[in-house]
Amino acid sequence: MGRLNGGTNAGKQHFSHDHILKLIANPTETLTCNACEQPNNTNKPFYGCNTCQYFLHENCFNAPRILNHSSHPSHPLTLHQIPSYTSGSYFCNACGSVGNGFCYNCADCDFDIHLQCASCPSSILVDKHTHQLEIQYGYPKDSEYVCDICSVMMNNDNWFYYCGGCDFASHLNCAIISPEVGVFPKQLQRPNPNSNPSRNSHANAAVEMINSVNDDHDRLIAAQIRAQIAARGRRAALDLI
Repeated sequence: MGRLNGGTNAGKQHFSHDHILKLIANPTETLTCNACEQPNNTNKPFYGCNTCQYFLHENCFNAPRILNHSSHPSHPLTLHQIPSYTSGSYFCNACGSVGNGFCYNCADCDFDIHLQCASCPSSILVDKHTHQLEIQYGYPKDSEYVCDICSVMMNNDNWFYYCGGCDFASHLNCAIISPEVGVFPKQLQRPNPNSNPSRNSHANAAVEMINSVNDDHDRLIAAQIRAQIAARGRRAALDLI
């Protein structure tokens, strides 16, 4: 399973489990995270209870209980271990797929998103397109999009990545195979000739600040800043229409 940090690690309590979870520094077998339902494909540390076979990625362990997310500005989202619905599952408002693990939820609005979807970066580069794509939290009215990566029609209610200048769109899951909770890798900046230069100067300054952040908790805050940048970009684009 891997080496437990025995003498130096007394373990930590997590709200989702009754027992103390010990840090597994070097997992040697495939463990599945009970929070995001994803395996340890990066060999990064896990917290675990061997007795119950209950495991959490270190980043999932440290995910905040309350999250103010730009996709749902009207209310804060609360992290739940178990979906509050009688079915024991939920449909993610971000990617549209079913979830059985942890979710960020707004009880007032029946709004639910996967833990990993909440960590999707606001901008990203993909191999299939030259320019940086920005996350969009839903489509304009009377608009339809086909994913330019998998060629499948996209659901108008779900999030997607988009380059407005080239009209290039992508499902979240096509752009990011497995987003890692709380980790937002530094993105290479490629100039987009279709973008607004004055807006980009402010965005680049914010991106430089975000890229200097190393602490996991601060990276979650950085994600919110990225989302705000994306929102301002969408508003600016609408003003040009």
